[in-house]
Amino acid sequence: MFTNKTSDGRNNICGKNVAKFRKGMGISQRELSDKLQLAGLDVDKNAVQRMESGQRFITDIEIIYLAKALGVTLGELFETEK
Repeated sequence: MFTNKTSDGRNNICGKNVAKFRKGMGISQRELSDKLQLAGLDVDKNAVQRMESGQRFITDIEIIYLAKALGVTLGELFETEK
């Protein structure tokens, strides 16, 4: 049977890294959503919170904007802990 969730039930695999990089920058979820909105991506603080917690799917377009806003590569967003 096909599943579109991670083994721990999350709807995305990069949300944890979004949170890690955002916290590393010392900015809030609202500040990240503001950066994304200024770049042209319409997301609010609640969407960022749902992305980071794994409650929300993240589109490929959003991942590109997130990488740019966080100053990381796409690969870094998809890295998993081993």
